[in-house]
Amino acid sequence: MHVFVTGGSGQTGPAIVAGLVAAGHTVTGLARSDAAASRLESLGATPHRGSVEDLDSLRRGAEAADGVVHMAYGGDYADPDALIRRDCAAIEAIGQALAGSGRPFVVTSGTLVTRAGRVSTEQDAPDSDSVAAFRIRSEQVCLGLADRGIRSSVVRLAPTVHGPGDYGFVPALIAGARRAGVSAYIGDGANRWPAIHRFDAASLFRLALEKAPAGSVLHGAGEGAVTIKSVAEQIGRILDLPTVSLTLEQAAEHLGNPFLAKYFSLDVPVSSEHTQSLLGWTPEHATLLEDLRTGDYFTPEASRRAEEIWLRPHTQS
Repeated sequence: MHVFVTGGSGQTGPAIVAGLVAAGHTVTGLARSDAAASRLESLGATPHRGSVEDLDSLRRGAEAADGVVHMAYGGDYADPDALIRRDCAAIEAIGQALAGSGRPFVVTSGTLVTRAGRVSTEQDAPDSDSVAAFRIRSEQVCLGLADRGIRSSVVRLAPTVHGPGDYGFVPALIAGARRAGVSAYIGDGANRWPAIHRFDAASLFRLALEKAPAGSVLHGAGEGAVTIKSVAEQIGRILDLPTVSLTLEQAAEHLGNPFLAKYFSLDVPVSSEHTQSLLGWTPEHATLLEDLRTGDYFTPEASRRAEEIWLRPHTQS
């Protein structure tokens, strides 16, 4: 299969591109810069110059492909309406190129669109009051393409996609612990997060592309309910630091970012049983706590990356 991928040079995208190539697929990846093009070429993909704002480039990429994986997402998170408009326009443009063809189109969302405080399944509707509600409209647009002769599906990724070079949420906890001399969680720390190893996410996207039925919602969670306290305790053990409970307000100061404190206070477990059964997908790589122990989370490079992404922007704002 010839697959057109957007976001293939980001954090999770390279694993997906490499996994598709290893499985025998031909990959063309959207590249808005020379650096992105070089990264895609190193993974065995052919760069397609353009951006998610360039709708003509998206249509051309999709028209030439047997299937599409849409990973690219970003912009100014202070303006969620703009994020929504941009992503929906990109999905619609790709949909125009694929309409009536029966070709697969996999769009990325997140499990944080689900309702907090309970274990959510793939059949549960997204929650308009969730912290990731800005992703809901994109899900709806994608799933609606099933009525236009497209085998469209949505993969909701866990908030923690862990693995080498992770610059997501967990490195922010590590950076906060290093700065403060304590590893922290909020309240009793019993709140639960899903997690998935990047290589398991890659296999899920490949299987979704190959055989997910039209209109499918899939949960990218190798683990459905990792407590934040267990993560903080693992960080404390590795750094040889005490682990403490903080209030939400104290956590905002500890992490240097109120946004992070809010997210780390959420209880958002999910199930991926339906996804695993539907696609024959079995997560088989390291768990989050294992990855913290054996991965690259505590290297100088990881610390620098976390400081740059999570702390410096907040300090300068």
